Amino acid sequence: MRPADAHWTVLVAHPDTARQPVSGIAVEVRLAAATLVCNYSLHGDIARVRVSGAGAGHRAHGLWQHTCFEAFIAAQGAAAYYEFNFSPTLDWAAYEFTDYRNGMAPANLTQAPGLQARRSSNQFELTATVHLGGLTALRGAPVLHLALAAVVEDYRGGLSYWALDHPPGKPDFHHPDGFTIDLRAP
Repeated sequence: MRPADAHWTVLVAHPDTARQPVSGIAVEVRLAAATLVCNYSLHGDIARVRVSGAGAGHRAHGLWQHTCFEAFIAAQGAAAYYEFNFSPTLDWAAYEFTDYRNGMAPANLTQAPGLQARRSSNQFELTATVHLGGLTALRGAPVLHLALAAVVEDYRGGLSYWALDHPPGKPDFHHPDGFTIDLRAP
């Protein structure tokens, strides 16, 4: 699979984030054929980050309530978008929205995202491979807009919110201003 477009970026903590064990989160995204690959790399004192162990690798809801990595994707000029949540447990979620926070429904995927996780004392990595072929709102789009984000739970249960960009106010990963990466379809 030869990437048509790849992008490296760093997520930033929401301005209201209190001191926590994460020193940074880097992400590489690649688009090849009808596949999106997201490599998340969380750096810090991993012993103080609540990162659950291996799970069933199934579709699950409420993943954002704990440590999880997220990707939002829309076709250029479209109001509709998709949200993907990837948990360190290898569970995942996929939703379709007709517009900003409206019309939420489970996304119809042709296959479950492939997830891989690796952990060391100072780094946690998660790679998510998402097959976009069954997502009709993206079909034929020459450019895809992405927003990348993460929710990190510390060992005491506190949450921090990380994104490419944060609009004013409380954390809002769905906000259109967060879609700051453009990937060209192959």
